[in-house]
Amino acid sequence: MQLQQKTRSPTLQTVLMVDNFIHENSGEFKKTNLFHALPKKMLWGTFQVIMAYLEEINRIGFDRDGYVIYIWDPEFFEKFKNMKELEI
Repeated sequence: MQLQQKTRSPTLQTVLMVDNFIHENSGEFKKTNLFHALPKKMLWGTFQVIMAYLEEINRIGFDRDGYVIYIWDPEFFEKFKNMKELEI
């Protein structure tokens, strides 16, 4: 019998909580420390799913030392989203 890591699908509220926490604390935590500093606790697997999602949609990135950086800039996006030269 193969053991499976238990992860739960994160709720929108949980994703937004992590997103907002990273936005407010950009560059202050590495991934593991960020997990422990969150206002609400969750399973590590759920946290991993959220982090992968936020990285995939370009809301977060990691600097060369491994710190989590908030990179989403809605004002920049609004400025360029309607340019005919760009394709989104």
